[in-house]
Amino acid sequence: MAKVQTVAVRVESSLQDISPEDWNRCANPGWTMAADGTLTRTGDGENVETPFNPFLTHEFLWSLEESGCATAETGWLAQHLVIDGPDDRPIGVLPCYLKNHSQGEYVFDWGWADAFERAGGRYYPKLQVSVPFTPANGRRLLTARPGDTETQNLLAMSLTELTARHGASSAHVTFLPDDEWHLLGEAGFLQRTDQQFHWFNRDYEDFDGFLADLASRKRKAVKKERRQALETGVEVEWLTGADIEERHWDAFYRFYMDTGSRKWGYPYLNRKFFSLVGERMADRILLVMARRGEKYVAGALNFIGSDALYGRHWGCIEYHPCLHFDLCYYQAIDFAISRGIDRVEAGAQGQHKLARGYVPVLTRSAHWIANRSFRDAVEHYLDNERRSVEMDREILESHAPFRKSGG
Repeated sequence: MAKVQTVAVRVESSLQDISPEDWNRCANPGWTMAADGTLTRTGDGENVETPFNPFLTHEFLWSLEESGCATAETGWLAQHLVIDGPDDRPIGVLPCYLKNHSQGEYVFDWGWADAFERAGGRYYPKLQVSVPFTPANGRRLLTARPGDTETQNLLAMSLTELTARHGASSAHVTFLPDDEWHLLGEAGFLQRTDQQFHWFNRDYEDFDGFLADLASRKRKAVKKERRQALETGVEVEWLTGADIEERHWDAFYRFYMDTGSRKWGYPYLNRKFFSLVGERMADRILLVMARRGEKYVAGALNFIGSDALYGRHWGCIEYHPCLHFDLCYYQAIDFAISRGIDRVEAGAQGQHKLARGYVPVLTRSAHWIANRSFRDAVEHYLDNERRSVEMDREILESHAPFRKSGG
């Protein structure tokens, strides 16, 4: 007779109550990150089944909490689900937050909230399973053993029970991979899609190799933009690891605050966050900084995974034509090629990325709606939305800038 394995489910209101070793063992199985962000493979070595994702690390998520960016005061009350195995060590974790608003998520449900409340319901609080302020794809049902669907299903069931315990209207799992999207769909979650624009490395030797893949007109346009970005005397630096100093974070934070304040009113991240994350995972960070003379005038922040470069934030204090395109898109491509990185994820939205070699890809989210009538209405809406998103993706894909035969 098979031995019954006992597990325990708990909820932690701070990552401080979960050891970095235990969390990271589930978040990035097969990888160890040193204090400076240097990666090494562990366990099965070359046969690591899951890519390393910097945003899922204890170091990144705890930096958001410790800095005060993702806390109860900002509407992100941690409710991290943890499943402990027979040896009392976590075998599964879920980055989860109880929220009283829908800001900082990039999967928009304000229309749902408005409709539910006009019908007499109370949409907030809700539960959000995500990396705060980070529209980057990655695992969400985090298990120490890749492909452990039993633990993933237990995490999903525990999430619905936590929703009921809080009297929340819903639970939302955003930017998750295809396999988890289907698993949650089978567990009764509603399925939603959207799209982003990613660049894919076709084993290019250098940036010129990428340019050669573009149609002639697009190739000329990219070259022109890169020339224009630097023709005012701007120089570009790549900073990573120990090369990143506090003075660089000071400069970048000025860029971030200036641009963020104009785009969405109040930026989500504070200055302390950048110092903390820079201290804890410097080797996983790429700062692309533009300098005119001795003065830094613009910058783009990226995080480095094992198979992807994630563009996150951009800002400037001087306008230079096309500098945004170069720092955010072309420099990221250049860096990815130099490191042999498979793809660049350039953040949310932005059809203008298509002309610069980034192609549309589907993003996925899953949603648990407690109220049955409201759930039926959302389900009908999502059926139509998924078809629309797929049609839009196919149309955009047909306009990708790459050479056709003889192009």
